[in-house]
Amino acid sequence: MTDNGHTHDGNPTHDGTPAQSGSHTHGHTHSHNHGHTPDPDFDWTAMADLLEREGETHSPYVQQALAELTHLTPRRILDIGSGPGVAACRLAATFPQAEVTAVDGAPELLARAAERAGRLGVRLRTQQADFPAGLAGLGTADLVWSGQALHHVGDQQGVVKQLARLLESGGVLAVVEGGLPARWLPRDLGFGRPGLQERLDAAQADRFSRMRAELPGSVAVVEDWPGMLRAAGLTDARSRTFLVDHPAPLADGPRQFARQALERSRQTFAELLNAEDRSTLDRLLDPADPAGIDRRTDLFLLTAKTVHFGTAA
Repeated sequence: MTDNGHTHDGNPTHDGTPAQSGSHTHGHTHSHNHGHTPDPDFDWTAMADLLEREGETHSPYVQQALAELTHLTPRRILDIGSGPGVAACRLAATFPQAEVTAVDGAPELLARAAERAGRLGVRLRTQQADFPAGLAGLGTADLVWSGQALHHVGDQQGVVKQLARLLESGGVLAVVEGGLPARWLPRDLGFGRPGLQERLDAAQADRFSRMRAELPGSVAVVEDWPGMLRAAGLTDARSRTFLVDHPAPLADGPRQFARQALERSRQTFAELLNAEDRSTLDRLLDPADPAGIDRRTDLFLLTAKTVHFGTAA
């Protein structure tokens, strides 16, 4: 696949290639909404809003991770599964001399990435491509970044090998997978059974395992990401974990993301929670309730993101 975009004096471009079945890969959300058949009724505006707010809320870890790569002088960078382009724009700002391309299967998300780049004044190309089928047509790069997209592919080791083949000699692959579940809430909310957050984590873990098992071509693998990078022929494989800490009281942006995340948890995990926990979530999400998340002064966000790095020989 060729890049149909052009860049002029810092203006972003959008490759308007039509979406293809099974193509969209983007940032991680609580519901793992990465279907394999395009849904004409899918609300891409709402999804893009959620993904962009998630990316902005978690952006401190991207900045910390890129500080690990200041020794690089990349000419070309690929962000695979870029979604609405939060990390891609950060890459473009950090490496202004590089050609940065946001790669995703959803043209709606790539359009959002181009709009974001325009607002921020950074140079960004966009390219629509199936994942992982379209990787071979992307060309090579000195830095390949992929944030929380690989776990949506059945054969994770296989796709790591494909990504490694995109690297120029001395280039770096950075894969964001793992870390720690987010914490928003105190253990005891003052109503409901204490420990709601841990039960939501358990429901998420159960659903994640089922999602992985149901993926086409799913292959069980020990998720030793540095080991997987070494198995793909990369050297200097290592992992670093970065803290994302938004203390209470939350600012408006992270608070809105907390609401959206808990709304999706309520929708997605309803069958895995008992009636008391569903009732607790309903009260948390009630905008008129003084103890709801819109008004609580003790709402916070604490999480950690792990980035795995490997270098091409």
